[in-house]
Amino acid sequence: MIRLSMRRKQAALPDTLEELVALAAAGRRDAREQLLHSYLPFVERVASTTCGRAIARTDDEFQIALLALDEAISSYVTERGAFIRFAETVMRRRLIDSFRANQRRRELPFTAFDETDEEGNVQNSVEVATALHAHQHQEEAAIRADEIKRYSDELELYGIHFMDLTENSPKHADAREHALEAARVVAFDETLRAYFLKTKSLPLKQLAPQVAVSRKTLERQRQYIIAAIVLLLGDYELLHSFVMGGERR
Repeated sequence: MIRLSMRRKQAALPDTLEELVALAAAGRRDAREQLLHSYLPFVERVASTTCGRAIARTDDEFQIALLALDEAISSYVTERGAFIRFAETVMRRRLIDSFRANQRRRELPFTAFDETDEEGNVQNSVEVATALHAHQHQEEAAIRADEIKRYSDELELYGIHFMDLTENSPKHADAREHALEAARVVAFDETLRAYFLKTKSLPLKQLAPQVAVSRKTLERQRQYIIAAIVLLLGDYELLHSFVMGGERR
């Protein structure tokens, strides 16, 4: 575990990142500590993105990423490109190595699938695939949770509560399809879409002649239709696939 002191800098340090990294790699402890302190939010972001969930600074994953940043400072050379990109790569690799190690502890080894690369490193393709699959599942869950939160917040602008949608959704498949068709008409028509976005309401008068249901039905299905329009117009990739089959504007 890395413990950062809170001492102030004792000597002037350069302003550019490359010079600061070079000094730290050369043994300047104050330069290294300044780098590690300054990039704690960056470490937190990379760890959270890689793990597919929010990572706190007390979590093991954060410490793994912080150690990887310290490693990147020591091993960086300018030929590797921008330091930030190099450091992020090192952090991601170390976190994935940790995922694989945890997976090996939970399951029997699949030695028949061991592979040796050109540098003599042994990797197990089954373990790597399993770890990456678990990480992908976590990442999708985090993205889905973020989408639901953003979608819920946007629905609030239209006076709709996300949790009420199930109760207000059409019960029959044909009724749902009619409501979705009404949502498509509004989302894909420039004039109707502009009215909807400006007034935060359905253009019932203009919409009714273009769909196969009555204005009364549209009014009854108002919340569901609005929710579908918001989904069609927004950046909700996973929710699109689940509700609308991935259909986009």
